[in-house]
Amino acid sequence: MTRIYFALLLMCALVAPTLVGCGGGVSQGNPPPGPDPQPPPPASNITVAVTPSTGSVTIGQTLQFKATVSNTTNTGVTWKVNGVAGGNASVGTISSTGMFTAPGKVPSGSTSITATSVADTTKSASANVAVNGFSGMLRWHNDLAGTGQNQNETALITSNVNQNSFGKKATYQLDDQSFTQPLFVSNVPFPGAGPNDAVYVATENNTVYAFDAKGQASGPLWQKNLTPSNAHVVDGNTTAGGGPGGGGPITPNVGITGTPVIDGSSGTLYVVAVSQVNGVHRHQLHALDITTGNEKFGGPVDIKASVPGTGAGSNNGQVTFDATLELQRSALTLVNGVVYIAWASYQDFGNYHGWVMGYDASTLKQVRVWNATPDGSKGGIWMSGAPLTADSSGNLYLVVGNGSFDADKGGKDYGDSIVKLTPNGGGFTISDYFTPFDQANLAATDFDLGSSGLTLLLNQGLGVNAGKAGKIYLVDLNSMGKFQSGSDSQIVQSIGGALGTGPDDLDYSTAVYWNGNVYYVGDQDTVKQFQLSNGKLSTSPILSSHSYGYPGANMSISSNGNSNAILWVIEASGQNVLHAYDATDVGTELYNSNQAGGRDHFGTAIRFTVPTIVNGRVYVAGQNFTIFGQLP
Repeated sequence: MTRIYFALLLMCALVAPTLVGCGGGVSQGNPPPGPDPQPPPPASNITVAVTPSTGSVTIGQTLQFKATVSNTTNTGVTWKVNGVAGGNASVGTISSTGMFTAPGKVPSGSTSITATSVADTTKSASANVAVNGFSGMLRWHNDLAGTGQNQNETALITSNVNQNSFGKKATYQLDDQSFTQPLFVSNVPFPGAGPNDAVYVATENNTVYAFDAKGQASGPLWQKNLTPSNAHVVDGNTTAGGGPGGGGPITPNVGITGTPVIDGSSGTLYVVAVSQVNGVHRHQLHALDITTGNEKFGGPVDIKASVPGTGAGSNNGQVTFDATLELQRSALTLVNGVVYIAWASYQDFGNYHGWVMGYDASTLKQVRVWNATPDGSKGGIWMSGAPLTADSSGNLYLVVGNGSFDADKGGKDYGDSIVKLTPNGGGFTISDYFTPFDQANLAATDFDLGSSGLTLLLNQGLGVNAGKAGKIYLVDLNSMGKFQSGSDSQIVQSIGGALGTGPDDLDYSTAVYWNGNVYYVGDQDTVKQFQLSNGKLSTSPILSSHSYGYPGANMSISSNGNSNAILWVIEASGQNVLHAYDATDVGTELYNSNQAGGRDHFGTAIRFTVPTIVNGRVYVAGQNFTIFGQLP
């Protein structure tokens, strides 16, 4: 039996290892089978829903989301923002209870909120959120083109702006005079005060104020003085031998002069303040949170610069920014994430130059510098308070005052010129320019072209400017004409004797544009309305009946699209009057603040200041801050 048994085993191994009776059908060498595999669980019927499915929120503010999980007793979820658990500072954060806090700056892409079931992580739902910046009148003359128009004004119309229904609503005392245009921001979440429309005003005492735009608060929502603790504002009465001022128009103090600019995408107000310590001047760029006035981005930063050059005040082939000689008069502007600042002089004193500097809006790092006369002198950029303007491609436009000019000979000096700067890496490319044929005479007689800014008529591809000589220049932005001796026939149009009636300094007014009309108020002159037809200005303008004294005026305009347009003018030549004209015919005055006796008097106005018109109110800054609107 033993032999037979082993023989059978050998046969099974060699011949038929899988036969029944030779190992139960299991392959030789394989382990015995385990338990049968379990079938997959049935598909989960858990569902997730997020409400609201879409939302909109302003930067820094919150929006509550709710997740509903059905068909399970475990209703917990985890939250993500753009795929990041809990979110982060760049995209926004979300709490375990679904409270989304928007980031402090508008993100570059879309924002998605996702809730995922804890019970079944394959089940989730999402909502889309639009993260918006702040809106309002965030810069001088409202837009990058400098047109001065607000075409979204529906409350103030030509029929209700009159002495019976319109007038002064509130006045607030400032700590010094304001040369800046008031800036307006909608729905600002002030800590402890809730969302309020706000107006921002800056003074020569280096103070920035945030006011309730409706004039219902007894005082400012906040105010911040930006003079360092060991310094003081500059004495505007200092004689020329001791530095700036010399009895100039900005007295007794020089602090914040240029209108700030606000970045709605981050809720930041940028402003330059100048102070003095032991005779040394210090220009600083501040970035203030519009909700609190607190400094942001590590500010303030001291402003310093130098460029290669052999011009006035140069040393070893470098021209260095001299903070004691430079006045920051023109408004700031913000283009493609860069804050641009320009300087001129205090009463033409010393070896000054015109400067343009660009600072990264997020880091306050200086990114580019330009000097108008690096191998010459003067060439201040002040434009009676106007800023650099910009087109949709990011090109910058400015007008230079009296100074050296040799650009036509391949040089680098652009006195009395309209200049087109294209940002290029760490500097600028001069893409084009225009210089009047009589530039040498303009410089010799102090008739600088740069007494006003360049207003862009972008739908026409044109720019318009007028300097102290009272001549209007209309240039093609794509072919500005450069310099031509003998005449200015290479540009689109020039109109001599167009503005002003005095013996000199005929214009400080920067043009306002609306619906094919260009408006100016020259020195000792009426409001003039030039109509644009076939790419040129009429040479016989419509006139107001009222004539303005020295130095004329600057303006703003409100309308509801192409209707109910009103031209607003502040008269500061000893009269201190707010005027309103029918913008279709400035021969029709609708209102002025003297019509109702003393009811609408608002104190001392400041030359070159510009009114702001938004949401049925007109804001005027001077020695005081005053709000006009519809009367009860």
